[in-house]
Amino acid sequence: MTTAELPLRPATPDDFLKASALLFGLFHRAVDPAAQDLDRRVWDADRTLVVTDGDEVVGHTFAAARDLTVPGAVLPAAHVTGVGVAPTHRRRGLLTRLMHRQLRDVRDGGREPVAVLWASEARIYPRFGYGLASTRLELTIDTREVRLPAAAAGSRLRAGTPADLLPELTKVYDTLRPERPGWSSRDDSWWAQVLDDSPGSRDGATERRVVVHEGEGGVDGYAVWRSKSGWSDAGPNARVYVSEIAAADSVAYAALWRFLLGIDLARKVTYGFAAVDDPLLYLASDPRQLDTHFSDGLWVRVVDLPAALAARRYASDVDVVVEVLDPLLPENAGRWRVAGGPGGATCERTTAEADLACDVADLGAAYLGGTSLAALAAAGRVRELRPGTLHPASTAFGWYRKPTAPEVF
Repeated sequence: MTTAELPLRPATPDDFLKASALLFGLFHRAVDPAAQDLDRRVWDADRTLVVTDGDEVVGHTFAAARDLTVPGAVLPAAHVTGVGVAPTHRRRGLLTRLMHRQLRDVRDGGREPVAVLWASEARIYPRFGYGLASTRLELTIDTREVRLPAAAAGSRLRAGTPADLLPELTKVYDTLRPERPGWSSRDDSWWAQVLDDSPGSRDGATERRVVVHEGEGGVDGYAVWRSKSGWSDAGPNARVYVSEIAAADSVAYAALWRFLLGIDLARKVTYGFAAVDDPLLYLASDPRQLDTHFSDGLWVRVVDLPAALAARRYASDVDVVVEVLDPLLPENAGRWRVAGGPGGATCERTTAEADLACDVADLGAAYLGGTSLAALAAAGRVRELRPGTLHPASTAFGWYRKPTAPEVF
């Protein structure tokens, strides 16, 4: 049987262990029963596609049903994860079949106007219409060289375990999420994923720890972290690894970082999910001591173009006609008039002359407000067909806060 003839079908619950073993192998990890238990809690056979060869699962993709914050709105989004093909069956078109079928299923489902994913290899997904919508900074901070402003009066920190402080974490996260483009909803199962503390996840570091900040109105910020012991000829050289930090205001944010940078015996603090406009860049006394590594974050695929562009808000008034190319979902192709502003928008098909032209992946890149249409135009990916329309549209598609996704799913 050729790979083109191998059955591609919705998964059944019986496929889970074989699919899980496939994915552990693809990501060069030993099968971890504790991690499998967490994966099983979020895995949904009805939203999973598999390719089988006899009794074996040789291809897999899953689209979790979660909400996503976008500029000015929260909407359902297909959170794509677990995409992979067995090494014995690669480069035979199975990934293309899986991705095409998944996009068609999401579109025909009619509920989720966009799909999002983290890319294991960034070059794979643009050909399926995904655009890079958020970027992130990994910060490595020398604790001896950075100082923050003095602490504000009236704040208090409290330490504990993720289990003990989960209600506080959930409350803060859910309060902040509607205003944070790129953040995804979390039920109990997804919180368990985010806070996974199985021994296989620690890489020689301690268990996860949590510190919360209490302001006048109660808990308004938290940080999740772990540490790894280290010594050198010069003395202690421990490292602190921050997996998540969130705060409602500058006082809480500064207090949490002041705590993290002041942990005894630690010489470096690493945080891998900073936004490109993270406040720490401006709080630190010497920003040169924040060693930064730039990386891609969330990739967005516009699945239902008029629904997606009408769902988000725009930073300024906009009235622009965009001609879009989308060979995989031809319903999205053609000319669309986007009209609206901060209070809402419409997106309707039109026969009017286009102002701008782009691929659907470029709309995905601009969708969260973090990648400007002007930057895409400078790269030759967006074309200005009517002079003077690019810059106003680019401003409107932006947002006051850069998107960031605080978790890899």
